[in-house]
Amino acid sequence: MNTHTSDVVVVGGGLVGSAVAYGLLRQGLSVAIVDGGDDALRASRGNFGLVWVQGKGYGLADYARWSFGSARLWPGLRDALREETGIDVELQQAGGLHICLTEDEMRQRLERLEWLRREVNDPAYQHTALSADEARQRLPGLGPEVHGATYSPMDGHCNPLKLLRALHAANQRRGAAVFNRIQVDGIAHQGGVFTVRAGENRWQAPRVVVAAGLATQALAAMVDMFVPVRPNKGQVLITERVAPFLTHPTNYIRQTDEGTVQIGDSMEEAGYDDMVRSPVNAKIAARAVRCFPALANARVVRTWAALRIMSPDGFPMYQESATLPGAFAVTCHSGVTLAANHAYTIAPWIAGGGKPAAIAAFAATRFTPDTEVKPYGI
Repeated sequence: MNTHTSDVVVVGGGLVGSAVAYGLLRQGLSVAIVDGGDDALRASRGNFGLVWVQGKGYGLADYARWSFGSARLWPGLRDALREETGIDVELQQAGGLHICLTEDEMRQRLERLEWLRREVNDPAYQHTALSADEARQRLPGLGPEVHGATYSPMDGHCNPLKLLRALHAANQRRGAAVFNRIQVDGIAHQGGVFTVRAGENRWQAPRVVVAAGLATQALAAMVDMFVPVRPNKGQVLITERVAPFLTHPTNYIRQTDEGTVQIGDSMEEAGYDDMVRSPVNAKIAARAVRCFPALANARVVRTWAALRIMSPDGFPMYQESATLPGAFAVTCHSGVTLAANHAYTIAPWIAGGGKPAAIAAFAATRFTPDTEVKPYGI
């Protein structure tokens, strides 16, 4: 039997687990990261890369504040990772646009944003309504069917794969012990020590963090927490590299730092089906061409489907076990936007600091097994 000891064991090496681990290492703690295999369902490799604020948190202003706070911390995370690893995650925060194709879309959008503006009650939390002509001044390639857009200087995007790579590199540079291709069998607690078990291997620490995506519910139950998660499917199209034309990211189309165009706006309740489905891709492509007609001539070079990690109401969950203190669960569907908060706010709490007031609304105890599933707060 092989046993590894550390101050903290983080179960899950995706964007959420890696950002938390990075923050814990910055606190001076020793960290073991136990990650799954390449056959795992990995949202971190299929996400859209937005650092997005506008519109998030409708119905729960705490989430809007939480997202906005993380966006503000993001330049510091970018700079720290670049200094430590030499990897530029290509963060751009020059604002983003939400494109509306119809008058009804625009009306609903403005009602939502006005509610958020009132509830957040922060002068820096801003958005601007743009007519079709005003939107075209910012995005000259917009098509004639676009009715208008909303713009917010709070929004941006990055290269999510470079972010994941930078977090992995920074964690290893700081001395994290990383164990890949591991299927965790159980988590036990005795004498103030948690033991994570996988076959003949053991990892022991006084603190354990479950940040394992869609496996979080089952693993958190082993340390007496109910953390309900379920998959929500999204499909993405990637075009060939084209000449730069998108100076700002939009809600479902963005041009990457490498020149490709990333397109995706689907949300499907399809269980654990992560297969690409042509009818969904056809709808995604049609909407993209309505927004930017020039995309009709761009070749699609790859496509994928990935599964978001969703709570019943769509908002994050941050929980410490009431009966087994030292065991934490951390899960959300916005691993890119919230990466800075996870490193700089959640990790110090897990390391032994006070619980941040900003996460009071995100306790997993708000759910019970018969909780009704509500519209997503994304």
